[in-house]
Amino acid sequence: MYTPVIFFCGVPAVLLAVALLFAGICFTRIQTVNSIEKLTDYSDGYNLYRMNIKYDYSLDDVINYDVRDDQTMINAILKEALPLFPIKIKAPKFGCTAFTLTDNGGDVHMGRNYDFQDNTSAILVYCTPKDGYKSVAFAALNNVSANVPDENLKAKLASLTAPFICLDGVNEKGVSIAVLVVDSKPVHQNTGKPTIFTSLAIRLVLDRAATTQEAVELLKGYDMVASGGIDYHFYIADAKGDGRVVEYDCESEARELVATSVNAATNFYALYQKKVLPNQRNNIYGHGRERYDAVLDVFKKQEGNYTDDTMWAALKAASQEPKPESVTSNTQWSVAYNNTALTADIVIRRNWKDITHYDLKKNKTERMT
Repeated sequence: MYTPVIFFCGVPAVLLAVALLFAGICFTRIQTVNSIEKLTDYSDGYNLYRMNIKYDYSLDDVINYDVRDDQTMINAILKEALPLFPIKIKAPKFGCTAFTLTDNGGDVHMGRNYDFQDNTSAILVYCTPKDGYKSVAFAALNNVSANVPDENLKAKLASLTAPFICLDGVNEKGVSIAVLVVDSKPVHQNTGKPTIFTSLAIRLVLDRAATTQEAVELLKGYDMVASGGIDYHFYIADAKGDGRVVEYDCESEARELVATSVNAATNFYALYQKKVLPNQRNNIYGHGRERYDAVLDVFKKQEGNYTDDTMWAALKAASQEPKPESVTSNTQWSVAYNNTALTADIVIRRNWKDITHYDLKKNKTERMT
């Protein structure tokens, strides 16, 4: 007599479970790549895209993957995003500017320029983790060799890593974060805490921090490992206007985390601002003082009358044209985040009249040209 229960409890049941697991992994990732949408159409081929992450990811699993160097960082990302497929990722180098202001209506804003020598497409990555806050964040697609993310299977698969390679973003609690390069030796803390690498720190803050203070406390719980052979600091702001730069003290052997309240940050240590001069490299203390000064000059001139126009004036003042000799030049995107309204206005490569508006509450975009 044929007994289905006995049959499914044997080897075929294992095969069925594997097949269902495989189907589930594939289905949610297919849903994700099918959500890719092109938002701009520039003739140079580098554009703005958006994507909704439909697959479930475990942030803790990625964090717990014993990250020691760039290769183990990549392995951790691939194991979570693409457990069945081999994809190559390269660690980026970039410059950037970030700042915070509160406008006349009481809304808090964070501005962000992402600067990198090589042109890249950008993708808006919308995440709704089960155990965290929904968010939108930006990833540079050239870092996974997918500047046209829906062009072919390889590009689509590479784009699935986007949640873990984002460079700035904002979550539903109004916490925004941006990563910026500094010129010190890459931090590699080793105090016995769990390790976390640069871009995953951004995902950690977006998924789990409701305030800047919470973000700082979260980061203090980990040993930071800088990726790509270069060092970084983070600019974090929240809906109450608490803007701080999180740095790993370059003068300390232990590289302790220090959070400093500032209105703006570029590519030098806020801790050692007095040691930094504009228009030059300042050893381990960094560079980009001239862009920092340009932002504060805009703030000073418009003090008492801060509006959206102030944000764009500051972003324009700190933006950079391409410089062949400088990796951290060439502003790829500029974002005016509204941490109160949970929106982002986006410009690609200094096309200042072509603005894409994004609303996190609705997960919708609108061209403002």
